Amino acid sequence: MRILLTNDDGIDAPGLAALERATASMGEVFVVAPHEEQSGCSHRTTTERPLRLDDRGGNRFSLDGAPADCVRVALHKLGEFDLVVAGVNSGGNLGVDVYHSGTVAAVREAALHGVRGAAFSHYRNRSLDDADWGRASNWTETLLAQFLREDWPDGLFWNVNFPCLAESDGTPEMVRCELDHSPLPLEFRAEDGGYRYSGSYQSRRRAPGGDIDVCFGGRIAVSALRLAAAPGR
Repeated sequence: MRILLTNDDGIDAPGLAALERATASMGEVFVVAPHEEQSGCSHRTTTERPLRLDDRGGNRFSLDGAPADCVRVALHKLGEFDLVVAGVNSGGNLGVDVYHSGTVAAVREAALHGVRGAAFSHYRNRSLDDADWGRASNWTETLLAQFLREDWPDGLFWNVNFPCLAESDGTPEMVRCELDHSPLPLEFRAEDGGYRYSGSYQSRRRAPGGDIDVCFGGRIAVSALRLAAAPGR
């Protein structure tokens, strides 16, 4: 199996290293990730200038573009892939976050080309440490193996959010749930003649049983997302 890894936190992000550990024994792994952080870039793609692909060695490449660009260039330059995995994002991609997340956009781009994809993110209410990333790697490996055993129809891609737990909390429950479409709080503060967003992610609205409620409650939120119309292979 040929696996492509990417993210929106950049080629040197600890979450990407966690993803590399999780997939190391699953097949032939390639990494194409942005040179620098591209958080919140949504499904932006670059067509107005050349994209520079730098070979980092060992099937690892960095690109001066967005996550969706990384997937596009990889499919063009490196051949066909059986699976695209994005993350592990430092911070949640819950509910309406999926519409502006570069992490989720990468696997949506994969789905548009008929390639299976899964996005992984780690909610945080504190700084994440090595123990968090180690657990995230283990949870990712378990979930990917589970997804690959299941029927995976064209146009479906997975969005997974890990909770922020103490090391003593043990292994969290994995819960299949729908996206919570509650809007983020519209809170801004005046700053330098403009307005800076100041809403609290941790205090956002939670619909019972939705992905935000599940993840904030200490469980792993697993959501199946679908293209509006699945492409033919």
